[in-house]
Amino acid sequence: MLIPGYNLRQGYFGERVLLLKFLQASYQELYPEQDFSHLRDTVADYLSRETPLWWVEVSHQRRGADVGADLHVEVAGGSPSVTSSGEPIGCLWLGNVIDQVGGTRHAHIFLVYVSPSHRRRGIGSALMAKAESWARQRGDRLISLQVFLSNQNALSLYEHQGYQPLSLFMHKSLE
Repeated sequence: MLIPGYNLRQGYFGERVLLLKFLQASYQELYPEQDFSHLRDTVADYLSRETPLWWVEVSHQRRGADVGADLHVEVAGGSPSVTSSGEPIGCLWLGNVIDQVGGTRHAHIFLVYVSPSHRRRGIGSALMAKAESWARQRGDRLISLQVFLSNQNALSLYEHQGYQPLSLFMHKSLE
C-alpha cells in the first residue's frame, strides 16, 4: 500500500504505451504547444527489464469517490489521453547512469508523475521514497534526476526530499 486510498504495483516491460502516455502528459503540462511524439523513441531506447516501472492506482475503496477525477491530459498530435478510471494515476520510472566524475553506476529517476487531480496527497513523496529504497537495495550510494527550472512543483518536492543541485544543464540554440 502506498498511502490510504492508493496502491503501488510494479509495472512490466510490455507497458510501453502506458509509459509513453505518462511521459507525454508530464512534458505536455510544461510545454502545452509542443509535439512530443518523439518521446516514443525515448521509451523504445530506454525501457528495459533493467529500468523498472511502478504505477500508482486508486484502490477499489476510493474509486467510487474519485470517478472522473483520474488523469485527464490532452496530448498533442492526436495521441490518446490518459483518462480511464482503471488506469494508473501516477508513475515512477527508474534507470541507471554513470557518474561522470567518479565512474560509478547509480540510480536515476527518469520520470515521476502524478495526475493533477491526485497531487498534494503525498503520492509524489511516496514515489520518491520507493525510488530511494530500490536504489539502496541495489547497493547504489547515489540517486539523480533532472528537473526543468520552470517546474516549480517538482523542484519544491525534490528539495523537500533532500535533493540538491549538483550541476546545471545548459543549452544554446543554434538556429
